[in-house]
Order: sequence, then structure tokens, then C-alpha cells
Amino acid sequence: MIKKLDILIIRSFIGPFIGAFAISLFVLTMQFFWLYIDDLVGKGLDMFTVLKLVGLVTLFWVPTALPLSLLFSSIMTFGNLGESFELVAIKAAGIPLLRFMRPLLVITLLISSLAFLFANNIIPVTQLKLAALKYNIIVSKPALDIKPGVFYDKIDGYVIKLGSKEKNDSIIHDVVIFEKGSGLQDQMIKAESGIMRISNDQQFLEFILKNGWRHQERGPRGVTNTEYIRMGFQSYKKVFDLKSFQLNNSKDSSFYDPKMLSVRQLNTAIDSLTNIDSFYYKKSTQDVNPYLTFTKYADTGWKKVDQKKLKEVKSLARLIPDSIKSIVQIRAFNQATTVKGSIGILAEDYASKITSLRLHEIEWHRKFTLSVACLVLFLIGAPLGSIIRKGGLGTPLVFAIIFFVIFHLFNTFGEKFVKSNSASPLIGMWLSTFILIPIGIFLTYKAMRDSQLFNQEFYYRSFKQLQVFIAKFKRSNQST
Repeated sequence: MIKKLDILIIRSFIGPFIGAFAISLFVLTMQFFWLYIDDLVGKGLDMFTVLKLVGLVTLFWVPTALPLSLLFSSIMTFGNLGESFELVAIKAAGIPLLRFMRPLLVITLLISSLAFLFANNIIPVTQLKLAALKYNIIVSKPALDIKPGVFYDKIDGYVIKLGSKEKNDSIIHDVVIFEKGSGLQDQMIKAESGIMRISNDQQFLEFILKNGWRHQERGPRGVTNTEYIRMGFQSYKKVFDLKSFQLNNSKDSSFYDPKMLSVRQLNTAIDSLTNIDSFYYKKSTQDVNPYLTFTKYADTGWKKVDQKKLKEVKSLARLIPDSIKSIVQIRAFNQATTVKGSIGILAEDYASKITSLRLHEIEWHRKFTLSVACLVLFLIGAPLGSIIRKGGLGTPLVFAIIFFVIFHLFNTFGEKFVKSNSASPLIGMWLSTFILIPIGIFLTYKAMRDSQLFNQEFYYRSFKQLQVFIAKFKRSNQST
């Protein structure tokens, strides 16, 4: 049954929570546009595309904004109640702290559940749509992605560097294009200026270059004795196939990332990636054993060779006749090289699968950590607000930023530890929660006993008493 006290607490909480959520979402959304503001302003994007981009980025940051807004609003709510002495009156009536925290705790649990549902069902779709929209912007406006002074290597087989480009993003200057060929050296094109544009069918990126040189190496593959050709031009057209982005179109099905999966889909992917050890064991056996012919004699009687005679042989090379020694060495070297290459390819593939497994596990845990963070930060904010007893925006904002930065730093560190294989996904992704829960329990314990943890007067009196004690101690030592 909802009582008047519950209604009072909820009314005091709703306003700060909505305001904190709006501010947090705005700041986090602006963080994305601060990185891409130079690429988006003045590029000819229509208003619908800009609004769609803003909407998708805003939805993406909702699960992160909820814990911050709960922390700030809970500190502000209980700080306002403490500053207006309503908290004192409630405690004087014999109502404990946990009792008047109960309605907000129920609301926090509801928000945590909504945060999980949002992260599990809305965020994957948002990530998918955002990736498709960013690709469409890059394809339709390639100048958004090719920045002056930066080597651009997203087109397979090419590296492009622009010295500068004008505001319309079509006229470019000091163009350098490296083309990876089969020769020992890459082919290179240098031009003073040019025009960059997309073909009418949206399939090709065209460079109309002016006043430049094309440097090329010509000769058989793998031979060092080649010809160097330098060709000057006044106008040269270079066409890049946008299919080299490895995407035939910008449909949603063309993109894949663990962030685009729900918990159910992540469970399926993790299950398939977990059982790769047996696959690679069989694969390595099939790929390597044909080149190690001696393995088929492993269970034969070769072990019964007289050990005394074997010890008399100082070198294996002495057992091989001189007429075939070079042939044996060449065959052994070739087989060892082949085996090394096969094992290297398998090792790289296995490492990429392990990395993919860790990324999937990170996203699986993230679905739960952000929702649990709502509850953890509320359990820090509510007792902290009742201890500091300061309302308004100043003090609550300072403490909210401090604890959210702690949460964000340990969350980031934990994720880095998991990606570098320094910690398990369970420990890394829940690191911030493991650290903040004891802090929340400690603050709740102090708040229930009306602790003067952040009272300046308490520390001032304690310091004065300490000074008096030290003075008496010195006098006693001098008298003796």
C-alpha cells in the first residue's frame, strides 16, 4: 500500500531524475558528435539524415545515461530532504532509512529491468541501423571518411592521402595514391590537384587528377630485375570500386558485430565458439600429418632399435649417404617450411576465433552490468545524499561525477583486461560492480547511524581535539 510518505519521496525524486536523465543523455550524445562534428557540418546532409543519426546515437546512450541519472537524482533527492530537515523529521518519527528508501528502491528495480530490456532488444537494432547509416554516409559522401593528412586504407589494395580539400569536399590538393601490386614496390600516383566524386550508379569512387606523375614497376613476379616507369599526365582518371568495402549493399544483413546481438543470439554464438578446440585439433592433424611421414611409424617396432648402437652414432647426418644428403636436407627443409606455414595459418585463425569469443562474452555480460549498475549506483547515491544533506546542483553533481567516473574507469579497465586476455569476462566486466557494492554497503551503514562522514564541522572539532592532545603530550614530555 502506497502511503503519503512514499508519495512524498517519489514526487521529490521524479523531477531530479527526469532532469538528470535529459542532461546525461545530452552530454553523452554530444560526445559522439564532438568526434565527428567536422565531418558532418556543411557536408550537404539532408535534415532527415541528421535527425535520424541523432536519434540513433541518443538511443545508443540510454543504458549508460540511466545509471548516471539515478546516481545524481538520488543524491539530490535525499540531499534536499536533509537540507530542509524533512529527513530529520522522518527519522524522529521512528522511520528507519531503509523504509523511506523502499519506494525509490522499487522504482530503481523497475528502471533496471527496463534498462536490461532496452539493452537486449533496442540497442542491437540501434547498432545495426547506425552502422548502415554511417556506411551510407561514407559511400554517398566519401569525403566524410577521407581526411586531409591521414592515410586512408579502407579501400582494398589502395592507400590514399590528401594534402588538403576544399569546403565542398570535391576539390582536393596534393593527392598521393599507393596501389598495392604483385611487384616488389607499390605503384604510386601523385597529383597537384583533382576532383573527387561518386559515380551516378553509386558503385565507384572517381578521382579526376590534374598535373601529376604515375610511378610503376614492370616485370615478372618475384624477380628483382624489373623496369621502373614514370609517366607524367595533365589529366588522369582513377576509378575505385566501392565493392572493395566488402559490402555489396548497405542492407542491415551486410553488417555483423557482437553489439548487434541479443542475449539469446549471443548464447548461440558463444556456444558455437566455445567448442572450437576439438575442431582445430582435428584440423591440425589433417593438415600437418601428411607432411610428417614418420608419424605413421609411431606404433611400429622402431623403438626396439639397439640403444647401444644408437648411442654410437654421433650425428644423424652420418647415417645418410653423401649422394642423397642434399636431397634429404632440401626435402626436410621444404616439409618443415610447409608444416610451419600450416600451423601458422591455423594459429592465426584460432587466435581470431578466441578474440571473437571474448568480444561476444563481453557483450553478453554488458547486457547485465549496465542494468545492475542502476541498482548499485542508487545504493550509493541515496545514503550519500542523506549523509551530506546538501540539495541543489552543486554538491550532488560533484559527488555524482566522482562516483560515475570511478564506475566508468573500472568498467573500461575491466573491458581492456578481458580483451587483452588478462582477466576472465566475469571478473573484467563486473570489476566496477565488485568495487562499488562494498562502498554502497559502507555508506548505507553510515547513513543508518547518522554518520558525520562529510560534515566539515565534525572534522574541524576532531582536528582541534587532536591539537589539544598533541599539546598536552608535548607538555608532559617536557616536564619529565
